[in-house]
Amino acid sequence: MQLTNEIMYQASVDKDPDFEGVFWMGVKTTGIFCRPTCRARKPRPENVEFFHSTHEALNNGYRPCKVCKPLENPDKTPVGIIGLLQELANDPSVKITDRDLSARGLEPVAVRRWFTKHQGMTFQAFQRMLKLNSAFKKLQQGSTVMDSAYESGFASLSGFSEGFRNVFGNSPAGAKQQKIIDLKRIKTPVGSMYAAAVEAGICMLEFGDRSTLESTLTKIATALNGRVVPGNNPHFDLLERELAEYFNCSRKVFTVPLSPIGTDFQKKVWEVLRQIPYGETWTYSRQAALLGDVKKVRAVANANGFNRISIIIPCHRVIGSNGTLTGYGGGVWRKQKLLELERNAKSNL
Repeated sequence: MQLTNEIMYQASVDKDPDFEGVFWMGVKTTGIFCRPTCRARKPRPENVEFFHSTHEALNNGYRPCKVCKPLENPDKTPVGIIGLLQELANDPSVKITDRDLSARGLEPVAVRRWFTKHQGMTFQAFQRMLKLNSAFKKLQQGSTVMDSAYESGFASLSGFSEGFRNVFGNSPAGAKQQKIIDLKRIKTPVGSMYAAAVEAGICMLEFGDRSTLESTLTKIATALNGRVVPGNNPHFDLLERELAEYFNCSRKVFTVPLSPIGTDFQKKVWEVLRQIPYGETWTYSRQAALLGDVKKVRAVANANGFNRISIIIPCHRVIGSNGTLTGYGGGVWRKQKLLELERNAKSNL
């Protein structure tokens, strides 16, 4: 898909978030440049020009808009929040109160607002979830209910049992009959992603702004007869490291273990996806041919759409027979960014 001025202008009129990070619009009459989602009144088409980076806009004499602040990364995690997340990852039993936050120079309301927006729950609820996650794993490893509760930071058995029942639907004694699916938010250059993992590997890697994220997590929990809870997982460290290497163009192939959830046919389709070489694109018909039936193009396309492990299972490398990018669950702009990253890295080898 060629990004024409007409497409970019309409995206800015619509304040389309799918184009965040794809282009910036310079307004000739004011000398400022904005994000596609800027709330300011849109100028006439003849009074704008478009740039593919903030650096390019600055070099052309434009200054950043004070309304949409295009030089700021809206997805960047504040340093103070990073510290909290790291501390809780190291020891989920730690209890950090509002008074503790204030003592660290953090505003409790701001922390609560950030966690509500990015984790879907308050900071205190997030801490409780990590404690429950830790206790659940201790129970499955053979610890007693009492040891699991107190070692995970709960002050009373009654509070632990009530919280456990609210999240997992049964008493701590029934923990061995259930499975826990760990969940973590990961920052990437193309937006926040959420990873879910079980003992066998990563079972989900989705963009945080997808409208289907919540239903996807529900389906995963149902398929695995478990509960999705924020927590640590050994696979997350390798996943984050390999994603960082992918985005800095030093990794072409992922090795992190995967545990995709789907039908046998879907899994076969996803295995073919993983055969598409880095920096190249295939068509749906080529995928179908490798599966042994060129008539299954529509079925292949549908299976690609059900892929829940983005980037690693690279459905972004599949394009239409006419060369268009076609749909992509994470947004066409992300598909274009990922393909550009891979092509540029490949051409620089």
